[in-house]
Amino acid sequence: MAETTGVEAFTQLRLTALNATHRAHKAKMVDFGGWDMPVEYSGLIAEHMAVRTGVGLFDVSHMGDIQLRGPGSLAAVQWLCMNDASKLAVGQAHYSAMLYPDGTFADDVVVHKLGDNDYLIVINAGTREKDVAWVRRQIGSMPSVHVNDFSDYYTQLAIQGPKAAETLQKLTDTDLSGIKNYWFTWGKVCGLYNVMIARTGYTGEDGFEIYIPSDEATSGRVWSEVLSAGKEFGILPCGLGARNTLRLEAAMALYGHEISDIINVFEAGLGRYAKLDKGSDFVGRDALVAVETSGGPKRKLVGLEMIERGIGRDGYPVCNVAGEKIGEITSGSPAPFLKKNIALAYVPVQYAGVDEVVAVEIRGQLVKARVVATPFYKRPKKST
Repeated sequence: MAETTGVEAFTQLRLTALNATHRAHKAKMVDFGGWDMPVEYSGLIAEHMAVRTGVGLFDVSHMGDIQLRGPGSLAAVQWLCMNDASKLAVGQAHYSAMLYPDGTFADDVVVHKLGDNDYLIVINAGTREKDVAWVRRQIGSMPSVHVNDFSDYYTQLAIQGPKAAETLQKLTDTDLSGIKNYWFTWGKVCGLYNVMIARTGYTGEDGFEIYIPSDEATSGRVWSEVLSAGKEFGILPCGLGARNTLRLEAAMALYGHEISDIINVFEAGLGRYAKLDKGSDFVGRDALVAVETSGGPKRKLVGLEMIERGIGRDGYPVCNVAGEKIGEITSGSPAPFLKKNIALAYVPVQYAGVDEVVAVEIRGQLVKARVVATPFYKRPKKST
């Protein structure tokens, strides 16, 4: 396909129903996976801290939604995804991934069990078209399952932070305290019936994701009502910048960084979600068994904390203390809440032990860092 520049490239960006609202809030907009998305409103640090200490509101409508329905839907999910969907109860969700035959990532996903013959797979934005095509190729010929891409039918809002439940509770008669982490239900929100309310998120905080009709009028109204409900808690609209630093503090993987089509499940430290013994085959299983039987991965994803002055950024080389390159940072940034400079990086297993000292090459200089346990941040447990 020919390259485009300037206005031509901009006009090809996909819009969510809230783009006019974001611009009214003076959001800084960027191209994210082909979508015109807000990177920040009032500033990354303020937005990050609002989520850690109060509540923040994100537009995540760029995420994709694939529904599998029919008597063959469980078999289809089991073949597509590495986790064991047979363990899900109706109203429960879990983290999983769709893999390629070599055990690398097509995408990481969240699988929701809507009913005994009905599953919703939430996929990432930048891989949406690829993922839908992959799903259709893998299960299109399987019996008794219908595949539907409902991605454009919903506006998805994420209400995240320790005050998320108190904020959303003002807008619904559903008892949110009855929804456990990674469970969901349907209820009336902002006067809209049959809204899916999921206790999920990508920030390391408590929170909810709600799915509402994608027309601009409805999306804008609900956005405004959530902001009004959270005003007493200091709610802020939040962009992709804060979403990235929040998920980095929580050591959550980002496609194209910590996971990709050249990184396998064990390297990424996500083997606990790959149910090799679930009793049914899945794409990539044989490759993962081979990795396991050959002694495990040769490299691992680790957390780094800078112990000398400097910020390790995405793509920076990681070296041993002798200056020999051994790996690369996949995501790196100052951590606004922790007030440290942190990063995720792939290094050989012999350098992956906690407290191992390595060096990050920053503008030609070697800056020391220490391997630390992840996640960097864990939200405080609620007092009973």
